[in-house]
Parts: sequence; structure tokens; C-alpha cells
Amino acid sequence: MKKQHTGNRALRNRKTVTIIVAVLAAAISGIYFTLMLRRVANMHIIFYMVLGVSVLLVTYLILWTLSANEKRARLAGILKRCYLICLVVGIAGFLTFQGLIISGAHTDETEADCLIILGAGLRNNSPSLMLRSRLNAAVEYLKTREDIPVIVSGGLGRGETITEAEAMSRYLISRGIDEARIWKEDKSTSTRENLAFSMALMEREGLDAENTRVAIVTNEFHLYRARLIATKAGLDAAGVAAATPGPYLRTINFFREAFALAAEVLLRR
Repeated sequence: MKKQHTGNRALRNRKTVTIIVAVLAAAISGIYFTLMLRRVANMHIIFYMVLGVSVLLVTYLILWTLSANEKRARLAGILKRCYLICLVVGIAGFLTFQGLIISGAHTDETEADCLIILGAGLRNNSPSLMLRSRLNAAVEYLKTREDIPVIVSGGLGRGETITEAEAMSRYLISRGIDEARIWKEDKSTSTRENLAFSMALMEREGLDAENTRVAIVTNEFHLYRARLIATKAGLDAAGVAAATPGPYLRTINFFREAFALAAEVLLRR
């Protein structure tokens, strides 16, 4: 009887802990979800990170609570082992993709016949902090290679009144890049479209896209996936790495990119 009483008390305590943590996790996730809806910069990344950690933690606590129930202890033990195996596999996969991202986060020391700058959003119709880092890297590249054209690639985002391509073009011109060298691709809304539409633009301008060596400018965390997509599209692509500004942006974007790369590798052909 004493053993049963102790077991019931343990079960109640675990239920209480699980409920408290679940409520706190829901509240914190709700706060970040609200901030995401208000379009606070990069808050969507933090929301998904918080939500993912919350789901993992609450799931474990539920299994931990079930294991204190004598009738469900065996099932809970099996489920907990499956959970831990999946968690270990997931962490191993995450680290593998991070390794690939890091391996591609550098500028290739090769010449190119055309430069493509991938868009990264605007703030009040001006390039975002992330996009400015890409444009600055492109300016340095273009100043030493004055004979190649540059494609600025990015369409009209939500809440914007000019395209990313137009804002990028204005920025490059203000930094001394000849307007005649700038080709605008202003329809794309994703990396895949950036590259596909840029290839079409190259063809219209008289370049054989599949036989032209291009250099893709993007932030270092994004380079591996961008080059992977380019290769799938038939482009011979090198990379020009733009440094992501600040440890905060660098951390959350490297974290997020592992999942984006996993989706690209596992879900797309």
C-alpha cells in the first residue's frame, strides 16, 4: 500500500511539472508567434526554434510522467527509447548538415564571367542589413573585375513598393558600379527562382547560361545550399561569401540553414 501511495504521489508530481512546463512553453511560443506576426526582424526563425525545443521538451516530460504510471510504464519505456533514438539521429543529422554548410562558407578563388547577387529583403525600400553585406561583398568583387556584368536578383516582397532588384541596383550605383553593367531580375521570391530567372535573363542578354561561369554572392551560411541549387539548375557556379553581420544574426541563420539544407537534400530533386 505504501509503495502504491508513493507511486501515486510521484505520478502527481510529474503531472504537475509537465503541466507547468507545457503552459510556460505555450506562453513563450505565443509571445514569439505574436512578434513574428508583427514582422519583427528574424522573429520567425526564433519562433520556430522555440516551438521545436518546446515540443521536444514537453514530449519528453509526457513520457517521463507516463513512466510513473505502473499500467503504462512499459509502453512509456519503449516510447522513451524510440524518442531518444530519434533525438540522437536528429542531432547527428543536424551536425552533418552544419558541417556541409561550414565547408562551403568561403569565397572560391576562381574567375567568373557573370556575378549574381541573391536578394535578402528590404527595410523601408532600402537593402536590409543582410542584403547590404551581400552588396558590399559584390562591390569589392566587381571593382577588381570591371569587365563582367552583375545580375541583381529579387522581386517585390510583402509591404515593399520597389523590387529588391531595383533597391540593389541603386545601392551598387551609389557605390560606383556602372549602371550599364547591372542586369535586373525582378520577379523571384526564393533562391530557386533567383537562379532560374537569372539563367533566363542571361540567355536573353546573349550569354549561354549553362556554359558561363557564374559567381553567386550570398551570406556565408547560405552559400552551400545556393551552389547546390545552382548545380541542379545546370549552372557552373562559384561562391562569393558575404560576412553575416553580428553574432546574433550569424547564430540564428546558421541554425536555421541546417533545416533548409536538409529539406533541399531530402525533399527536392
